[in-house]
Amino acid sequence: QVQLVESGGGLVQPGGSLKLSCTSSRSIFSLYNMLWYRQAPGKQREWVATITTGGNTGYADSVKGRFTISRDNAKNTVYLQMTSLKPEDTAVYYCNQYSAWGQGTQVTVSS
Repeated sequence: QVQLVESGGGLVQPGGSLKLSCTSSRSIFSLYNMLWYRQAPGKQREWVATITTGGNTGYADSVKGRFTISRDNAKNTVYLQMTSLKPEDTAVYYCNQYSAWGQGTQVTVSS
């Protein structure tokens, strides 16, 4: 069973930055697209960003220009660099690899 483990969440002030990590136990990590989602309290889970096996990226309009997704296949890890954070970015952030999901990491943006 594939395990995804996220880390890097926390409390940050508006305008601040955080970098999330997600490490997969899947041995052929490089063959899978990786995605980040988030779920705010009382809202549905929403897609945030994707990085393909070839390194192409895509972003939700709400985070475009502020978030950067990247991957290190040698470390079986995907990252989400978040800058210029806003209170509305507050959510539990999840990484996704095909049918596998991580447990989530809480990001809170508040002064």
